[in-house]
Amino acid sequence: MPQPRITTITTPHGTITTPVFMPVGTTATVKALCSDELEQLGAEIILGNTYHLMLRPGETTIRTLGGLHKFMSWNRPILTDSGGYQVFSLSKIRKITDDGVTFQSHIDGETHHLTPERAIEIQLALGSDIMMVLDECPPYPVSEADARKSMELTLAWAGRSLSLPSSPAPLLFAIIQGSTFKNLRKECTERLLELGGFNGFAIGGISVGEPKELMYEVARTCAELIPPEYPRYAMGIGLPEDLVEMIGMGIDMFDCVVPTRNGRNGQLFTASGELQIRHTRYKEDSRPIDENCSCPVCKRYSRAYLRHLYLAKEILSARLNTIHNLHYYLSLIRSIREAIRKGATDDFRKSFYQQRSGAGD
Repeated sequence: MPQPRITTITTPHGTITTPVFMPVGTTATVKALCSDELEQLGAEIILGNTYHLMLRPGETTIRTLGGLHKFMSWNRPILTDSGGYQVFSLSKIRKITDDGVTFQSHIDGETHHLTPERAIEIQLALGSDIMMVLDECPPYPVSEADARKSMELTLAWAGRSLSLPSSPAPLLFAIIQGSTFKNLRKECTERLLELGGFNGFAIGGISVGEPKELMYEVARTCAELIPPEYPRYAMGIGLPEDLVEMIGMGIDMFDCVVPTRNGRNGQLFTASGELQIRHTRYKEDSRPIDENCSCPVCKRYSRAYLRHLYLAKEILSARLNTIHNLHYYLSLIRSIREAIRKGATDDFRKSFYQQRSGAGD
């Protein structure tokens, strides 16, 4: 059974230490933050969204301007998704065939056709450090027959993704599908390994509505199937407890919009739980969000002020809340790494849940 571990991943724009959390930079920006603020927070790698960037401003524009790193002034690694999840979420305005997926832009309604080859071409144009293959993500619940059909399509597309040469060579990650069926997850992993040519493996199709224990079960099953020499990436994961649990399973990489999106909506993360800054109880609360937090927001601003900014719909609210939440997430990852180095992950996990069982407010 895989154990929590510290590894490194070497990319064209630097080496990443795992476990790692990747802030989501959907449209060439982690919403509300500048690239230098991300650097100061200690983000080692961010995630870009192929679907959104191909539609606006377009990969040709980004390539002409020197690639995504130069375009957004970010000199550290970038992982780009294939656009598959966003396309497949547009269930009313897309059509899937063996060749690829045809969909209408959510921006202007224009029709686009995305194939596995096209997804790789776009990511190469963006200058990605880690590219993801195009996959088909089934909903939950789904029948085993439909899950198999989706898995077969994902496997076929993964094979086609290997056909394009790339220079300089970014890394290419495959995606394991199979819904909640262990036999399909096992078969998908084995067949992807047989294809060869992949630098890492992602666990896709989790956190799509299934019960949390089932999500953990699927993640654990996949982690056990991925050989230890490959990075293991849980796509779209992370609540804090998800990171703690899945790192314990030997999973290395995570991304999620939770710290940024929830921050913009007034939810702030602390060691003792989450708080909703809009609540009346914080109207005259002069304390920082978390008295044990070393982020620049907690060093300077009160809960009362942050509540005022949020209720007044000030732009600064989104910025400060996002800075705090990403600081919390990145600090959590660093703390877990330190626990792994000391061989104290069981103690860390126990302490994590003991703190959260206290009153977050």
